[in-house]
Amino acid sequence: MTAPRPYALLAEITYRCPLHCPYCSNPVAAPLCEASHRPRDGGYRNGELATEEWKRIIREAAALGVLQIGFSGGEPLDRRDLVELIREAREAKLYTNLITSGIGLDDDRVRALRDAGLDSIQLSFQSDESTLADEIAGARAHEHKLNVAAKIREAGIPLSLNFVIHRRNIDRLPQMITLAEALGAERVELANVQFYGWAFRNRAALLPTREQVDRARDIAIAAKARLADKIEIFYVLPDYYESRPKPCLHGWGQRYLTVNPIGDVLPCPTASSAIPDCVSKMSAHAISRGSGANRRASTDSAERNGCRSRVGVVRKKKSISAVAVVRRRY
Repeated sequence: MTAPRPYALLAEITYRCPLHCPYCSNPVAAPLCEASHRPRDGGYRNGELATEEWKRIIREAAALGVLQIGFSGGEPLDRRDLVELIREAREAKLYTNLITSGIGLDDDRVRALRDAGLDSIQLSFQSDESTLADEIAGARAHEHKLNVAAKIREAGIPLSLNFVIHRRNIDRLPQMITLAEALGAERVELANVQFYGWAFRNRAALLPTREQVDRARDIAIAAKARLADKIEIFYVLPDYYESRPKPCLHGWGQRYLTVNPIGDVLPCPTASSAIPDCVSKMSAHAISRGSGANRRASTDSAERNGCRSRVGVVRKKKSISAVAVVRRRY
């Protein structure tokens, strides 16, 4: 029996980011970002993979059968070699998507990314208006994001928007959808916050009520129908008020792979921080040379050894008026 091949690679090329969102997907533990076994010659600070290492991973992913690559972080624009990596992915015939806060993106860089072959950009927003958005981001960024969205459209690059939905902004979902319309987005991801890493640490401040979640779902469904011919709306379901957690990415490593900044190949973007005991170190080359049976065995074993047992479901809502937020500072 042939195992399904992964068709998408998430390349987390750096943990560095100018924002300090309370739901940041970066590891909570600083040692994961320091990676004392690196850098090698030509490597990046904080132990990040060097340019040539990322190029090799891109080529190996294409040989494995991957069709698309998303460049993420942290903030991928913090890497000076981003244009070079996108050009490498284009030469490998991969569809390329940049997942970014937009900080560090100006006219020259937008054009350089386009000319290197970038296919699309997903721009993150924390809310629809500056005061709340900047408060959530821990930095003044919202107005810059609005300007960046216009630059992306002017350059002819397809624009997607991403909103992480949580207690602080969930009641402004209609306004966020209106913003997406005004900015000319072709796709909008409304992602209910996933409670791992920093979001789990800040869950008391981020967890919405059941009523908020139910209302947001109805708003998203209505908007998806209303804008069907104009914007593709993707609503990421929450599972913390459901009777059971939602399926995890069609099975670990079977459709998606993640490579983090220090070179770990993960079967799930959350694996290193949410369920560290399930992760083993291997290279993309090893995966591409490994048999389907071995790949199935490793992911099935990982799920048996803790992934399923560690997923929690919140069944009771809590009333919290003011809760301190812990922010990433590295």
